[in-house]
Amino acid sequence: MRALLLQAGVELKEREFFEKRFSEKELRELIGEGPISEMFSWNSPAFKALGLSKDQLDNERQFKMMLDEPRLIRRPIVIVDGKMIVGKDIAALERVLL
Repeated sequence: MRALLLQAGVELKEREFFEKRFSEKELRELIGEGPISEMFSWNSPAFKALGLSKDQLDNERQFKMMLDEPRLIRRPIVIVDGKMIVGKDIAALERVLL
């Protein structure tokens, strides 16, 4: 995804959110009106290690878990022209770049 962004001439602003964690306000702004579950990294080893299932976690618990453990936030998070793509969705990124 990075290479595609650079080829399209997009100026990258990167943030290592393991080192500089999102505040509650920042994470809520990123999620916006969208479902929290779309930003939750269900396939993360950190989530699997917890031994929980999706149906055990309501939205608020997912949110708190992502604040406490950044590995539970789906990556990458790419924002281009105000449109956010979460995860490695190349097709969505290509649509935004067109």
